[in-house]
Amino acid sequence: MAGRRIGVYPGTFDPITNGHMDIIQRAARLVDHLIIGVARNDGKGPIFSTQERVDMVAGELESLKAQGMSLEVQPFDQLLMNFAVASGAQVIIRGLRAVSDFEYEFQMAGMNARLNPSVDTVFLMASERHQFISSRFVKEIGRLGGDISTFVSPRVSTKLAERFKLTAG
Repeated sequence: MAGRRIGVYPGTFDPITNGHMDIIQRAARLVDHLIIGVARNDGKGPIFSTQERVDMVAGELESLKAQGMSLEVQPFDQLLMNFAVASGAQVIIRGLRAVSDFEYEFQMAGMNARLNPSVDTVFLMASERHQFISSRFVKEIGRLGGDISTFVSPRVSTKLAERFKLTAG
């Protein structure tokens, strides 16, 4: 009998959206323990620091942990495959919103399989109500004063509003 099945769900999570939370909830049912890996990813120009994003994700996970889901958040600043192996993961979870995500994700899965064929990539399609949500759009709508309450939790919405006030002032 094999040990615990560990999965890694990596992302920038700048900010974490309801779409991310949907994938986390569903991925947690597929593995015994899910690690949400928050990538430093300075190339994407995040508006929140790595630690702020880790804290935001951790806050969002509290209710799921209270339901008995085995979840943890870890920052990482290395090759995803190295992070997955160091975490003891057998599975990398990736979310797909639309066909446009597929080509990039397919290429990444292929490269990861070449780097380490013992770690599988599993794709989860975004739920219908979350297919159009992206952190980039949420930030843009929020920055321009639009209502983002259906895309992120109230806690994340507040953090975005505070960040936009700081950058506007």
